[in-house]
Amino acid sequence: MGNMSIKSILDELVERYETTDFIKDDPIQFPHRYSKKEDVEIAAFLASLLAYGKRELFIKKLDFIFSFMDKGPYDFVLNFEAKENCLDNFVYRFVKDSDLKCLFRSLNKLYSEGSSLEHLFEGGTQKATDYFYDNADCYAGFGFYHLIPNPKKGGALKRFNMFLRWMVRKGPVDLGIWSSVPSSKLFIPLDVHVGNISRSLGLLKRSANDFKSVSELTEKLREFDAGDPIKYDFALFGAGIDKIALGRDR
Repeated sequence: MGNMSIKSILDELVERYETTDFIKDDPIQFPHRYSKKEDVEIAAFLASLLAYGKRELFIKKLDFIFSFMDKGPYDFVLNFEAKENCLDNFVYRFVKDSDLKCLFRSLNKLYSEGSSLEHLFEGGTQKATDYFYDNADCYAGFGFYHLIPNPKKGGALKRFNMFLRWMVRKGPVDLGIWSSVPSSKLFIPLDVHVGNISRSLGLLKRSANDFKSVSELTEKLREFDAGDPIKYDFALFGAGIDKIALGRDR
């Protein structure tokens, strides 16, 4: 298939998957519960960081955490010292309660100082990672460093890129509350499904799901839409999940 044929297929799939019906089964459902900017970005950050493994399991864990945020995530963060015991004995795969509490204490410091996640991320993902690593306390274990990936390691940064898609793009699914980063500068949230579909279409040559592959695939998608290349995340992810056959011999 030529580029125009692939673009046509992907554009059709974006129309199919980028709808409000996508929200109810996706972790983006959590920030959609709020309207205040601070609540939305904190909810989105937390939901994106825990979005790994089996969807039904991490959605259940997120429901548990958000059940304590009756006044909103921003209030929970600002008053975390008085509320941290509610997370006692929390465990989700690599993440223990001590890791999650360390994350919230870092967020408390960030917002108590008058800053925000938008301000942090407008300086890039490395700046954001450095902030959380610099403010990690002695209770931060492997789970904390799994939640906050280090761009220097060359990983795909899938959850960071998904979080940024939510915050920057505006549409029926994405929230688009940040203006400091243009949609044209976003990177594809690369996971196994997106990677496999992209390779079957000839959009991605590399076999590893690392940041070099993220960059390669994103550059290819910019050929289809330079201003909003990451809208194709809906097409590639949806086709991968639903196992739609999109091979080059179609």
